[in-house]
Amino acid sequence: MSKVIEGLYYAESHEYVKVEGDYGYIGITDYAQNALGNIVYVDMPEVDDEVEAGEGFGAVESVKAASDLISPVSGTVVEVNEALEDAPELINKDAFGNWIIKVSLSDKSELDNLMDAAVYSALCDKQD
Repeated sequence: MSKVIEGLYYAESHEYVKVEGDYGYIGITDYAQNALGNIVYVDMPEVDDEVEAGEGFGAVESVKAASDLISPVSGTVVEVNEALEDAPELINKDAFGNWIIKVSLSDKSELDNLMDAAVYSALCDKQD
Protein backbone atom coordinates (compact mmCIF):
# COMPACT_ATOMS: atom_id res chain seq x y z
CA MET A 1 0.00 0.00 0.00
CA SER A 2 1.42 3.36 -1.01
CA LYS A 3 1.67 6.20 1.45
CA VAL A 4 -0.86 9.02 1.02
CA ILE A 5 -0.66 12.15 3.15
CA GLU A 6 -3.70 14.08 4.39
CA GLY A 7 -3.81 17.78 3.59
CA LEU A 8 -2.15 17.55 0.17
CA TYR A 9 -3.84 17.88 -3.21
CA TYR A 10 -3.52 15.04 -5.71
CA ALA A 11 -3.78 14.82 -9.51
CA GLU A 12 -4.93 11.78 -11.46
CA SER A 13 -1.50 11.75 -13.10
CA HIS A 14 0.04 11.03 -9.65
CA GLU A 15 1.53 14.43 -8.83
CA TYR A 16 0.83 16.13 -5.52
CA VAL A 17 0.73 19.75 -4.40
CA LYS A 18 1.60 20.82 -0.87
CA VAL A 19 0.27 24.35 -0.39
CA GLU A 20 1.99 26.83 1.92
CA GLY A 21 0.52 30.32 1.64
CA ASP A 22 0.72 31.44 -1.99
CA TYR A 23 3.17 28.68 -2.92
CA GLY A 24 2.76 25.09 -4.00
CA TYR A 25 5.39 22.36 -3.75
CA ILE A 26 4.87 19.86 -6.59
CA GLY A 27 6.26 16.35 -6.66
CA ILE A 28 5.26 12.82 -7.56
CA THR A 29 3.40 10.58 -5.15
CA ASP A 30 4.65 7.51 -3.36
CA TYR A 31 2.43 5.44 -5.67
CA ALA A 32 4.13 6.95 -8.73
CA GLN A 33 7.69 6.40 -7.51
CA ASN A 34 6.77 2.81 -6.62
CA ALA A 35 5.39 2.20 -10.10
CA LEU A 36 8.45 3.75 -11.77
CA GLY A 37 11.09 1.90 -9.76
CA ASN A 38 14.62 3.25 -9.31
CA ILE A 39 14.61 6.87 -10.46
CA VAL A 40 17.80 7.86 -12.29
CA TYR A 41 17.00 11.33 -13.69
CA VAL A 42 14.60 14.22 -13.13
CA ASP A 43 14.07 16.79 -15.90
CA MET A 44 12.94 20.05 -14.29
CA PRO A 45 12.00 23.47 -15.63
CA GLU A 46 14.01 26.61 -14.93
CA VAL A 47 13.23 29.20 -12.26
CA ASP A 48 10.83 31.83 -13.68
CA ASP A 49 9.31 29.33 -16.14
CA GLU A 50 5.51 29.29 -16.24
CA VAL A 51 3.65 26.04 -15.64
CA GLU A 52 0.02 25.45 -16.61
CA ALA A 53 -2.42 23.09 -14.92
CA GLY A 54 -2.72 19.93 -17.01
CA GLU A 55 0.44 20.67 -19.02
CA GLY A 56 3.82 18.94 -18.88
CA PHE A 57 6.70 20.60 -17.02
CA GLY A 58 9.39 17.92 -17.08
CA ALA A 59 9.94 14.19 -16.76
CA VAL A 60 11.10 11.52 -14.36
CA GLU A 61 13.19 8.67 -15.73
CA SER A 62 13.73 5.34 -14.06
CA VAL A 63 15.55 2.17 -15.08
CA LYS A 64 12.13 0.85 -16.23
CA ALA A 65 10.42 3.83 -17.85
CA ALA A 66 10.14 7.56 -18.34
CA SER A 67 7.10 9.49 -17.21
CA ASP A 68 6.08 13.03 -18.05
CA LEU A 69 5.41 15.36 -15.15
CA ILE A 70 2.04 17.09 -15.46
CA SER A 71 1.50 20.22 -13.41
CA PRO A 72 -1.60 20.01 -11.23
CA VAL A 73 -1.71 23.83 -10.91
CA SER A 74 -0.68 26.95 -12.82
CA GLY A 75 2.02 29.32 -11.65
CA THR A 76 5.58 30.55 -11.90
CA VAL A 77 8.48 28.34 -10.86
CA VAL A 78 10.28 30.05 -7.97
CA GLU A 79 12.55 27.17 -6.99
CA VAL A 80 13.65 23.75 -8.22
CA ASN A 81 14.88 21.01 -5.93
CA GLU A 82 18.55 21.08 -6.92
CA ALA A 83 19.34 18.08 -4.70
CA LEU A 84 17.54 15.92 -7.28
CA GLU A 85 20.06 16.88 -9.98
CA ASP A 86 22.77 14.87 -8.22
CA ALA A 87 20.56 12.42 -6.35
CA PRO A 88 17.27 11.72 -8.20
CA GLU A 89 16.88 8.55 -6.12
CA LEU A 90 15.87 10.77 -3.17
CA ILE A 91 12.35 10.57 -4.62
CA ASN A 92 12.41 6.79 -4.13
CA LYS A 93 13.49 7.23 -0.50
CA ASP A 94 10.78 9.81 0.34
CA ALA A 95 8.54 11.02 -2.49
CA PHE A 96 6.68 13.49 -0.27
CA GLY A 97 9.81 14.84 1.38
CA ASN A 98 11.50 15.50 -1.98
CA TRP A 99 9.33 17.85 -4.00
CA ILE A 100 10.44 18.69 -7.55
CA ILE A 101 9.42 22.33 -8.04
CA LYS A 102 8.04 25.17 -5.95
CA VAL A 103 5.61 27.48 -7.74
CA SER A 104 3.93 30.75 -6.97
CA LEU A 105 0.27 29.78 -7.44
CA SER A 106 -1.50 31.94 -10.01
CA ASP A 107 -5.03 30.59 -9.39
CA LYS A 108 -5.77 28.86 -6.09
CA SER A 109 -9.24 27.87 -7.33
CA GLU A 110 -7.49 25.23 -9.50
CA LEU A 111 -6.93 23.28 -6.28
CA ASP A 112 -10.68 22.54 -6.29
CA ASN A 113 -10.11 20.33 -9.36
CA LEU A 114 -7.71 18.05 -7.47
CA MET A 115 -8.35 15.09 -5.18
CA ASP A 116 -7.99 14.87 -1.43
CA ALA A 117 -6.16 11.97 0.24
CA ALA A 118 -9.23 9.71 0.54
CA VAL A 119 -10.25 10.04 -3.12
CA TYR A 120 -6.64 9.62 -4.29
CA SER A 121 -6.21 6.48 -2.13
CA ALA A 122 -9.32 4.98 -3.74
CA LEU A 123 -7.92 5.77 -7.21
CA CYS A 124 -4.64 4.02 -6.37
CA ASP A 125 -6.49 0.98 -4.99
CA LYS A 126 -8.39 0.67 -8.29
CA GLN A 127 -5.17 0.85 -10.30
CA ASP A 128 -3.41 -1.87 -8.31
